[in-house]
Amino acid sequence: MRRQAISGNPEFQALKRAQRRSGVAMTAIAVGGFLLYVLLSSFAPDLMNSSLSGHLTLGLALGLGQFVLMAVIARCYVVRMRTRVDPVARGFRTRLHRPPAEAPGRAARHPSVPRQRTGEYRTW
Repeated sequence: MRRQAISGNPEFQALKRAQRRSGVAMTAIAVGGFLLYVLLSSFAPDLMNSSLSGHLTLGLALGLGQFVLMAVIARCYVVRMRTRVDPVARGFRTRLHRPPAEAPGRAARHPSVPRQRTGEYRTW
């Protein structure tokens, strides 16, 4: 199967849409969380300066929470890609790099000749 055939495949298009949709959704959550933090810092300083415990304020806790939010979003994205996108992409890659059927009369490849790599990359 050639690249043009794969890129025109409806299943491939659905895969690309799903990947794009999840990326946009997770980006929107990350930007929304950061924007909420900045807006609260600007327009509700008394709330952000309220003490939670000792020197820990709500603003500091929410600021540290940004790191947690980014880690959760990154983890969700990686898990989603590994479980839903990568298996389908590997199937397309296999179809794309499948050697053509041996034509009758052609000599089979000698077993001692190493097979050339097809540019495959391992996933993490």
